[in-house]
Amino acid sequence: MHLLLRTLLQLFLARRRPKLSIWDASAMPLRVLPTDIDIAMHINNGMYLSLMDLGRFDLMVRSGIWDGMRRQGWSPVVAGETISFRKSLTLGQRYSIGTKIIGFDERAIYFEQRMVANGEIYARAYIATRLVSPDGPVTNEQIFAELGQPPADLVLPEWIHQWRLDNSLPSTRRPAPHTWARG
Repeated sequence: MHLLLRTLLQLFLARRRPKLSIWDASAMPLRVLPTDIDIAMHINNGMYLSLMDLGRFDLMVRSGIWDGMRRQGWSPVVAGETISFRKSLTLGQRYSIGTKIIGFDERAIYFEQRMVANGEIYARAYIATRLVSPDGPVTNEQIFAELGQPPADLVLPEWIHQWRLDNSLPSTRRPAPHTWARG
């Protein structure tokens, strides 16, 4: 529940921050709260990805894209993500979440996000997202009509293509049986 309230607060605050292009990198300042930590007194590994949601919302709101997506009835969903950790963020520490779109393919919009404190990267994640509507996935043509065309130099790194292929599950229209021991 605390992240729902924090998300609503960040959506409100993002409207008061400087405007950005959706193609810009954003930096959203935060502080580590008691609800973010685990018994080791640092941000819980799973919480990093939840907090990074706030960074993507910040970029979408500040660029004006959020309102257009809502008008269209589109919702963002995460299709895949990977994260690496370098240092721990601890209770009360100030940090920022950096967020940038790094490319597209026919199935996803890819973000790179960083947790940064004192000018250093503490954690970095790559997130594959989709936009969905009540009618199903939103096409790139529809997305670009709303966002504008991406910059010509926005080229998705080849390793991201391979990561997506290696990491993906079957479509929801195909079976994905679970064959581990039952118990």
